Amino acid sequence: MSMTTPPGWYPDPSAPTQERWWDGTAWSAHTRAPGRPPQAPQTPQYGYPQQPPQGYGFPPAQPQAGAPAPPSSPPGAGGGGLGKGGLIAVITAGAVLVAAIVTGVVVLGGEDDPEPPPAAATTQPVPGGSGAPTPPPVTPGPSAGAAVLADQLNGITLPVPDGWEIPEFGGDREAASMQTEETYDCPAEGGYCHHGTVSSRTAPAGQTTPEAVAKADIAKAAELAYGKDVLDRQKHGGITSHQEVKAETVTVAGKQGHLVRWKVVTGKGPGGYVQSLAFPSNMGPASIVLVRFAFDAGPDGPPLDGMDKITQGIRNAG
Repeated sequence: MSMTTPPGWYPDPSAPTQERWWDGTAWSAHTRAPGRPPQAPQTPQYGYPQQPPQGYGFPPAQPQAGAPAPPSSPPGAGGGGLGKGGLIAVITAGAVLVAAIVTGVVVLGGEDDPEPPPAAATTQPVPGGSGAPTPPPVTPGPSAGAAVLADQLNGITLPVPDGWEIPEFGGDREAASMQTEETYDCPAEGGYCHHGTVSSRTAPAGQTTPEAVAKADIAKAAELAYGKDVLDRQKHGGITSHQEVKAETVTVAGKQGHLVRWKVVTGKGPGGYVQSLAFPSNMGPASIVLVRFAFDAGPDGPPLDGMDKITQGIRNAG
């Protein structure tokens, strides 16, 4: 069969009782009984338009200029018969056709393939349990957006507990302070009191160690909180007695400090707890930070362990 013979149905060289489709290059796998209306084989094109069959109202295909006419004798008859080489060509053409069909299915199908599902989360069996996933360990730390009191003079911050506030106008310009939001009428002289106050300042010169600073300051801190304040008022009726409940070395913001805590009894009201905490400042080797605490005793006062939580939450600014 000549490679220039146009496509069409011709007597099958291997079976004279049927016709086989010649695609213009090689024999295809499509056969038919002789005498059927001339029609090209309906090969699926996977979404692409098919060539219209000849006949049945469609105009016959016009041969291209210079194209040879269909053979006058059956392809493969006489010297053009399908010999060993022709059989190999038919087999090769069939393999090429099958490969093309498979390739088209893979390519077209791959375009609509969904994204591969994400890898399943791995779980670790719980000893003695049912294989439920083990939650990752939670590292405690300050919550996002937590309020802090900044002592810019000493380069530290203190955590502000829930229910506490930083006053807009403080009475002591040398200290950074915070206080409970709730107030009440002072038990003795006029005015209002807070259930808890905390202030941070630079310790006075004279003492060279945090322990010396804390021991020297505790009596003054108790007097200002529950005795006579800076305006010479005794809001709690003065201090009638006190008892030391804690004195120890602590680590604050990575530095070794010292605290002293008293419980004071007042002339009126429930009394309270006072603490002086001292530790080295970041501003210089000779500078010491002094933090004063005053918590009312009784059910309305802040939890006493709040002093320890604030102490543990002190950080170096920046």
